[in-house]
This record gives sequence, C-alpha cells and structure tokens, in this order.
Amino acid sequence: MHKSALPQEGTETFQDQIRIVLVETSHSGNIGAVARAMKNMGLGNLWLVNPCSFPDETSYARAAGASDVLDNAQVVSSLDDALADCVLVMGTSARGRKVPWPVCAPPEAAAAAAGHAESGPVAMVFGRENHGLSNDELQRCHYHIHIPSNPDYSSLNLAMAVQVMCYELRMYYLRSLEGGEGSPYLKSMTRPGDEGWDVPPAKVHDVEGFFGHLEQVLIDVDFHRRENPRQLMTRLRRLFQRARLDQMEINILRGILTAVQKAAGTRNNSKSTEAGTAATEQDNGHV
Repeated sequence: MHKSALPQEGTETFQDQIRIVLVETSHSGNIGAVARAMKNMGLGNLWLVNPCSFPDETSYARAAGASDVLDNAQVVSSLDDALADCVLVMGTSARGRKVPWPVCAPPEAAAAAAGHAESGPVAMVFGRENHGLSNDELQRCHYHIHIPSNPDYSSLNLAMAVQVMCYELRMYYLRSLEGGEGSPYLKSMTRPGDEGWDVPPAKVHDVEGFFGHLEQVLIDVDFHRRENPRQLMTRLRRLFQRARLDQMEINILRGILTAVQKAAGTRNNSKSTEAGTAATEQDNGHV
C-alpha cells in the first residue's frame, strides 16, 4: 500500500493546485526521479506531455517509494492539454532571449505560484533533457524561471531542476503556516537550550568548576605553570565557552579529568578533583 504523496499538514489548495509538467521527457528514469523529488517536498500533481516511455519499470525503480506519484500522473498528448485550466504558467529557461520575458528567481517564482494557487491550478513546466522548452512553448508561459547555476556548467539534470523548485515551494509553504518562521520544521537546534536539545545548558558555576579542575590537571601533568601561564587558560576558556557546553558534557569532561589525575597518581592533589569525582559518579548514571 502506497503512502500518500501529500503530508498530513498540507493544504489541498497549495498541494493539489501546483502542477509539475514535464514535456516530452526522453528518459523514463528521469520521470521517476522527478516523482521522488516531488514527494520529498510534499507535492504529488505530476503531468507528462507526450513522454517517450511511460509507464515502465525504470521510472518506478527510480521513484524509490514515490510510486504513488507515478500512479496518479496525468499523461497528455500536448502542452495545451496540460495547461488549459491553469491560471498561471511558469517555465524554466536560460536567460538571454532576443525578446526579453518576465523572469523570476526560484524563491520569487514559488511565492507567485503559491499566491495564484488559491485561484486555480498553477503549472511549472520543465522541458526536454537535451534542449529544454522551445520558444513557442516558452511563450505560453507568464513567467520564465531562471535557476542561477554556475555559468561555466549551467545545465541541470531534469530531476535536479524540479527538486530546486519543489524545495522553494516547500519552504514558502512552511513559512506561510501559522507562526511563520516559528514553524517547527524551520527551527534550528544548534545549542543547549534550543527546543529539542536533550540536556539543559551548563550553569556558570559548573563551567567555572570545570575550568578550575582543568587548570589543576594541566598543572598536575606539568603542562601548565601558573607562574608562566602563556595565556593558556585564556585560550582554553575561549575554546570551551565557544562550544556552549551542556550539563552532561561538563560532567563527562570532569570525569575525564578525574581519570587523568587517577592515572597520573595526582587525584588527591586538589579540592577541585572532589567535584570531578562527583561529576564522574553522576555521569555514570546517565550515559
């Protein structure tokens, strides 16, 4: 049984009204790869204009779990059939045509597509693998979409071009959800304290205890001398402060320092090791 191509949080207007149209695709594997790219980004409305070979085993093999998108694909004999009921048509194109045409970058194209989708179907049209869309086909488009690839190697694989646009559509959709940038799909998790981090951030008192313990261990193993510090502790402090340690990480580091002291036979040289021993015991109960 196939999973739905549309995620549960999706809206019928946005997801169903965005129509990915492939014109005369010559390699059926690319059709499968496009289906996979679409489903990755929550889209499932695929139209195929006179494909050279579809459906076949190759397209389904390349779809890799997005076979429902292929099952529901609409196959038509002409571009007119694919666009007849659309309210907006956008076609991918390189710049530099004799008669300039309105051109959008992918993010602006996604915004325009989403805005018009409330009024009816919106088509994003992708051309043939070897030479894209013809001039006549491009003139059927309200806007051209230009993906700013490397000018020295600008040709994109068909599925890659579709993936770029589907990604931009997905990002626009997520930002439009209630809460905008606060959507859980868009939130970063990079440090303790961020939503989803498993351990609270280390408190200043605990971090300072770690620095004291670290300095004592470095003295114990003759790596650091207080009378000639050479800014060692300043630089180590900057290093660990930059890491934004959480409480578990502090416990682990204190446990390591205690183990070093034990191996060096200096474990009882400093009061700072008492906290390290406690940290080791606490850590052993959590890892």
